[in-house]
Amino acid sequence: MNDRQRTERDPLGPVSVPAEAWFGAQTVRALANFPISGLRSSPRLIDAVVRIKRAAASVHRGTGRLDAVRADAIIAAADRVLAGELRDQFVVDVFQAGAGTSLNMNVNEVLANLANDALGVARGTYAPVHPNDHVNMAQSTNDVIPTAIRLSALAALVPALGAADRLARTLRERSAAFDDLVKAGRTHLQDAMPIRLGQEFGAWAGSIERGTRRVRDAADYLLDLGIGGTAVGTGVNAEPVYAERMVDELRLLTKLPLRLGADRVQLMQSMGDAAGVSAAWRTLALDVGKFASDLRLLASGPRTGLDELRLPAVQPGSSIMPGKVNPSIPEMVNQVVFQVIGHDATVAAAAEHGQLELNVMMPVIAHNLLSAIEILGNAMHVLDERCVRGIEPNRDMLAYWVERSAALATALAPRIGYEKAAELTKRSVAEGVPIRELVVREGLLTAAEADQVLDLRRLTDPGVPG
Repeated sequence: MNDRQRTERDPLGPVSVPAEAWFGAQTVRALANFPISGLRSSPRLIDAVVRIKRAAASVHRGTGRLDAVRADAIIAAADRVLAGELRDQFVVDVFQAGAGTSLNMNVNEVLANLANDALGVARGTYAPVHPNDHVNMAQSTNDVIPTAIRLSALAALVPALGAADRLARTLRERSAAFDDLVKAGRTHLQDAMPIRLGQEFGAWAGSIERGTRRVRDAADYLLDLGIGGTAVGTGVNAEPVYAERMVDELRLLTKLPLRLGADRVQLMQSMGDAAGVSAAWRTLALDVGKFASDLRLLASGPRTGLDELRLPAVQPGSSIMPGKVNPSIPEMVNQVVFQVIGHDATVAAAAEHGQLELNVMMPVIAHNLLSAIEILGNAMHVLDERCVRGIEPNRDMLAYWVERSAALATALAPRIGYEKAAELTKRSVAEGVPIRELVVREGLLTAAEADQVLDLRRLTDPGVPG
């Protein structure tokens, strides 16, 4: 061993480990085997694994299976990591051997070395605290990583759903503020019957609210934990009381209403609960993306587009066209949504690809699910704070377009018939004459009757015009 390296042994033989590293031999092997992306596991996933190790040490201390000296040293090591120390020691690439064994051992080794260091023992000695025998006691990668996915996803959803809720509230506020403004409706990107701007904003809010309910419903399944299933869900090498006490301990550590899974074999085999949350999150993303696209259309212009909404100017829009301002925030949101769709496709494929007693594709499921939650949550926060709150209607253009909408002829159909109304629509477009003016000029209605039938505000509520 030189000054910069220490020698450790694992079941495959000796391994040189950087002398100052808190990780050990199996982590070094993983670094050599998987130099794939440079991406490391989410801090939330690391926290979840560490909490599981902490909980296990506490439970084993309580049952007497682990002596207090070792248990307290592991707990203290876990608390240091949870406080933010040594984050640079969790180095395994997100694309690694199946199931997440490399990540699990990375955490086991770091906690063991921290515990031994506190007990006055050199790193890499693994006595009195061993990564497998003590930190990983009564655990398997096969029940640790599924449990960690659940805990980390639940933790990630708290701020992300909070951002969605705030965005929906802002849209509700904008809906109330804009409810007096009538605008042209559009279907197929063609003229349609009038709608109030407040109704459009309310519909966007409703879509996000429904989306968050779907996510919360799906996330409820994540509360069922399979910890204690160990290798194949049967609980071999774990005390009968271990699983229940682990859930109790994790409930205290996470402040989540966690439940002991009724069928730990099923919870180990299936990634359906994680896939369900991913799918619900993708559905929310689709509605957020549709909203962002609508904003881009309604703010198009300012001279050659719809120009019905004015979005906050957050940055110059062109390096060559002076004064140009783009819908930068909605554009960012669209790109995030595309990425979330891709994340969900990966989660779905990986969830399907489990075999028999285990789904070994858990590392890529964890990475994509947590990344999707994080980026969409951040995007919704920015969309709310830097765009939606500052939207202003262009009242002149709203009035301009709605009066010129060829679809206003629809309101005349009950009075003059569908065929005549269709003829007026064609003439209005061909001659550039508003429907209101054309119907009076043709003597089909008096000016007063036309104003009554084509009362724009009343056309945005149920009823027969006039």
